[in-house]
Amino acid sequence: MASAPSQMSTMQTVRFRTLKQGSKPALGAVAGPVVYWMFRDQRVQDNWALIHAVHHANTSNVPVAVVFNLFDQFLGANSRHLGFMLRGLRHLSHQLNHTLQIPFFLLRGEAEETVPKFLSECGASMLVTDFSPLREVRRWKEEICKKVNESLTVHEVDAHNIVPLWVASEKLEYSAKTIRGKINKKLSEYLIDFPTIAPQSRKWTITETQSIDWDDLIADVLSRKGTEVPEVNWCEPGENAAMEVLMGSKNGFLTKRLRNYSADRNNPCKPSALSGLSPYLHFGQISAQRCALEARKLRSSCPQAIDAFLEELIIRRELADNFCFYQLHYDSLQGAWEWARKTLLDHAADKREHTYS
Repeated sequence: MASAPSQMSTMQTVRFRTLKQGSKPALGAVAGPVVYWMFRDQRVQDNWALIHAVHHANTSNVPVAVVFNLFDQFLGANSRHLGFMLRGLRHLSHQLNHTLQIPFFLLRGEAEETVPKFLSECGASMLVTDFSPLREVRRWKEEICKKVNESLTVHEVDAHNIVPLWVASEKLEYSAKTIRGKINKKLSEYLIDFPTIAPQSRKWTITETQSIDWDDLIADVLSRKGTEVPEVNWCEPGENAAMEVLMGSKNGFLTKRLRNYSADRNNPCKPSALSGLSPYLHFGQISAQRCALEARKLRSSCPQAIDAFLEELIIRRELADNFCFYQLHYDSLQGAWEWARKTLLDHAADKREHTYS
């Protein structure tokens, strides 16, 4: 296990990138707090972005807070998505407030408006934010950087991928084959354990922590967002539930269901062969790095299953991020490789046995 200083050094140099460098504060000016805008990685544990924010706050002897912006609409999210996310955020806010004494603020509206307003009101000196390859999120960050005070610095941390996207590759990769070797060369450097979040040197006292009526919020959001696709009752949200799915004593993936993964994961008749981690990885309620660390410990007992799991968890996931980041048309046929577009055109006139609704 690497020492905490080594991990912090690695995180400081390449796990983040500077989106905006703030100007030097005036002589004698008091530094403002650090704000972590959480978006993609909705967890307290094993979160490089939160670690980064607390580290910088302690270095500058300023407080730190976490904000989350709830959008009225985001990429077709419905009750099933929003219910799961909000229940996870309720659990997260409790952990932040009671375990780390870090306040959690919930903003509602368009991020390019709400986030700069919050930063201005609290006089923040730094904004730390999650990395996302999606166009919309990148546009929000560009707008935020334009609107905030010139003295404010903005850092983006890739806490979602094990090897940060800009380290894994500097270009659009053709396939898993072309990115696999690049990622594997970096794993020994990046697949390390997480440092413990240090206690804060200064607590947040600028404003009172807002009171969030989670039951009312969830009921309000779910009544308006795609109720025709209801929530599921077999998947409990939150960090604790995610860890239980990963390695719980009753039915954990690594502890009870791992052996059949490599052979049965693509068999729709055997859903229990799957890890069951996708919802938690999607909303960042568990770290892919934590999953990989725990899985790697078991490789000697189930090498084939572990290798198959790590291939999906690391290589295939990070390939998807690479595609969305470097291919601006990732969500249309324009983004398909030329051979794929040519194949579609070649067969455009083919007769089809069925035309489905």
